[in-house]
Amino acid sequence: MSLRERLQEDMKAAMRARESDRLITIRMLQAAIKQREVDDRRELDDTEVLSIVEKLIKQRKDSASQFRAGNRPDLADKEEAEIVILSAYLPEPLSMEAIDTLIAEAVSNTAASGPKDMGKVLNSLKPQLLGRADMALVAEKVKARLNNG
Repeated sequence: MSLRERLQEDMKAAMRARESDRLITIRMLQAAIKQREVDDRRELDDTEVLSIVEKLIKQRKDSASQFRAGNRPDLADKEEAEIVILSAYLPEPLSMEAIDTLIAEAVSNTAASGPKDMGKVLNSLKPQLLGRADMALVAEKVKARLNNG
């Protein structure tokens, strides 16, 4: 079952169960997917849908931290609840050891020799890590590895 089919089934289940928060979040995700499809004038595959899910989660995390800083815990809680719902559509996260192994492989495969090669390494890692690791953390690890030689 593709991710889009799963979203459709989950939306129907949320309607039947009258889970309004879940339904609103799924509809928001579907709207973001549809908007991207209209912009690109083509149907998205699961990898591209995963990138949209990651983007929405990142937006929710940023909003939640802003709401907490602005003393609005009610709005922050709502954003965090949406993060939980959206996270269910991401694949199982990788362990730190697995990420380190993939970074080591990518560095050797791309023949990266220093910080100037960071983009090459990250581009080779992105398809493998999409939805399974925080790319900001991966970028820090790659940078540290390339700086240390």
